Amino acid sequence: MPLPARTFALPADDLFAPQPTSSANLPDPTPLVENLSRSAIEILAGVRELEQIGRWVDENVYRHMLKRVVLSNRARALRGTTPRRPTVTIGTVRIDYPRDGVVEASVVVHGRQRSRAVALRLEGLDSRWRATALHVL
Repeated sequence: MPLPARTFALPADDLFAPQPTSSANLPDPTPLVENLSRSAIEILAGVRELEQIGRWVDENVYRHMLKRVVLSNRARALRGTTPRRPTVTIGTVRIDYPRDGVVEASVVVHGRQRSRAVALRLEGLDSRWRATALHVL
């Protein structure tokens, strides 16, 4: 007589939600931190599309950046200026690992007229780093 098949009652949210990944199974976050910082500055300057970083940020970061983009576009329209590519260099990069699979970083981005700080939080999700917080100060 065959044995009855076993079924497991796992909530669908647990099966299809992003799965945490250990830092040991992820690449060095430094290039991503630097590139996301540079990209965020260019997005706010209006010379890069927000969709270009959509793969590397979660939904909350995307929405936050979208609000900032709209405000930046309005400010440029009121001043009557056109978007110009900022000349930036990456300065000090500070990366901390508060726990496994999480990176908190700050980056100083130097431009011709001003320097800005970018604060990021990356989490290892689905075998890659994703920004769960990104703030341009």
